Amino acid sequence: MPLTRSVSVTSLSGLDEWDEEFDLEDAVLFEIAWEVANKVGGIYTVIQTKARLTSEEWGENYFLVGPYTESNVRTQVELIEPTNGVLRRTIDKMNASGCKVYFGRWLIEGSPYVVLIDVGFTAWSLDRWKSELWESCAIGVPWFDREANDAVLFGFLTAWLLGEFAAQCDEPPCILAHFHEWLAGLGLVLCRNRRLPVATIFTTHATLLGRYLCAGNVDFYNNLSQFNVDKEAGDRQIYHRYCIERAAAHCTHVFTTVSQITAIEAEHLLKRKPDLVTPNGLNVKKFSAMHEFQNLHAQSKARIQEFVRGHFYGCVSCCLFFFIAGRYEFCNKGADIFLEALARLNYLLRVNHSEVTVVAFFIMPARTNNFNVETLKGQAVRKQLWDTAHAVKEKFGKKLYESLLVGQLPDVSKMLDKEDFTMMKRAIFSTQRHSQPPVCTHNMLEDSSDPILTCIRRIGLFNGSADRVKVIFHPEFLSSTSPLLPMDYEEFVRGCHLGVFPSYYEPWGYTPAECTVMGIPSVSTNLSGFGCFMEEHIADPSAYGIYILDRRFRSIDESCHQLTSFLFQFCQQSRRQRIIQRNRTERLSDLLDWRYLGRYYISARHMALAKAFPDTYCYEPQEPPSVSGFRYPRPASVPPSPALSRHSSPHHSEAEDEDDERYDEDLEAEKDRQNIRQPFSLPLRNKGALPYSMKLTLAEH
Repeated sequence: MPLTRSVSVTSLSGLDEWDEEFDLEDAVLFEIAWEVANKVGGIYTVIQTKARLTSEEWGENYFLVGPYTESNVRTQVELIEPTNGVLRRTIDKMNASGCKVYFGRWLIEGSPYVVLIDVGFTAWSLDRWKSELWESCAIGVPWFDREANDAVLFGFLTAWLLGEFAAQCDEPPCILAHFHEWLAGLGLVLCRNRRLPVATIFTTHATLLGRYLCAGNVDFYNNLSQFNVDKEAGDRQIYHRYCIERAAAHCTHVFTTVSQITAIEAEHLLKRKPDLVTPNGLNVKKFSAMHEFQNLHAQSKARIQEFVRGHFYGCVSCCLFFFIAGRYEFCNKGADIFLEALARLNYLLRVNHSEVTVVAFFIMPARTNNFNVETLKGQAVRKQLWDTAHAVKEKFGKKLYESLLVGQLPDVSKMLDKEDFTMMKRAIFSTQRHSQPPVCTHNMLEDSSDPILTCIRRIGLFNGSADRVKVIFHPEFLSSTSPLLPMDYEEFVRGCHLGVFPSYYEPWGYTPAECTVMGIPSVSTNLSGFGCFMEEHIADPSAYGIYILDRRFRSIDESCHQLTSFLFQFCQQSRRQRIIQRNRTERLSDLLDWRYLGRYYISARHMALAKAFPDTYCYEPQEPPSVSGFRYPRPASVPPSPALSRHSSPHHSEAEDEDDERYDEDLEAEKDRQNIRQPFSLPLRNKGALPYSMKLTLAEH
């Protein structure tokens, strides 16, 4: 059967638009987060990428609120005078009362307005505000927790901003405030405590207690309903933070999380079931032709290949590139199970006499003091070989040219003289290694206790010549200015063959999502928000290059065995099969585009306005069906992973395999249109409208 692709999202005519009849002219949206123009976590990516869509929806009535940091403002924000008269009076009043509030445009897509508050300038009010917090909410914040102190200052200042804005309005306004995470959550609690006319949304991207428990190697998901949350938070000295987070979750009009798995977690730890799940999206760059992103893959892969040739000079030629990246959380991010699976994969490739070589990159920042000398030497040797080959080529070309000028065919035996052979022999001798290629590219400050290096010593993956799996630990984030591997993260991802993210705790997971929109297959888990989202929307995720590892209902050893099976099957694919699989993966990018996922945020905002202003907006909520959105079918064609009865194809040339397998992109895209389910919609109505119901619209099959 031909290796066809049965789903083609990017070839679709476009997603159906919602019939919006929601009047936003009299409403103002404030989106509040510590990560506004302040890159300190993953929420920064959420807000930055979503800003364009939200700005298009709300126009001049959309304002982001965050902390003022001079270094960030210099490079990301253009300070201007407020364009909104009410907001201008609000900021002037606050500045006259001893605050420092700035207004400008954030220089990102959509150019949204930002209100930046200098929390350090009002630190003199910290003790007074802490006392007020204790008296009004019974939440005490210790003096030594600087992050919590910042949260107190930021919370009181944002509540002050919203209250002053409401007071400056001539008519009763419809103010909507969307708070992200506990650092901004205190402002929400104060708004409700002071009875401000503000509709509120609180989004938790990961619960505080969940992150701390998982970091402590606790059997988290099997004991969710049994944790004594107050005791666990107190034992970890985060009880005051937990109280702020829980208070925000209970005080808000609409409570949302980023995934179904986090919704279950929030229900048990924060004691409130989320009203809505709002998955994280990305701004997906569309290509006019399918081969364009394949060309980008080939270009980036060639750059990685040059680095690998230098790092393993004399050992490795062509190979597959796997990688894991993110915060250095050894167990939470699944680096432990990935290393164990690599050891088993190495054994399988060796006993099956496979010629495939796998290079696994670990891109996780750790404490280092400089580059490894052996790593730099490898790149120097590679450059020396290139220079030698170039010099010989120049001499060879000159002699060939002179021979052709006199009308004679060249005598190949005389084209290279003794000096040329001597130069090449010296270059070859310089590639002889007296030690194995280094595992780590940097000198680690805590080499003996580093989790990754300790695990590598235990499983014995030392980049030996007989090993079919090589490991490169790069304990720094990638940068195009690096003298070692000068590539940005996006370029690196495009050049790899497979991203592996077997996380144990991952409320969403931007890394596999970024792989998907770039057309790179990835491994995720059913404990990550991304993995759950894909399982819900795709009948057979692995057929589209989304391998979902079961870490919820299997033991660690069984999960490791399943991951090893995924990796081994991937190694057995031919180059043509990998190309077809990348096409399938890239076709899923519309699922992760804010153009689609942004409508969940629209639902949350409309729901909050209707709850806070029932005289203006009315609704009658119903429980939505358990499964909503797209539901991609399993491809009718042969899946990308070859059947066990087929011979393995360990090593292939760069040219495509010549066979009779053909597929028609346009024909397959046409079939896809018959297999699309539309996402649920909230047909909200504005002033004076009748109550509405939440409905799920399904396309006919």
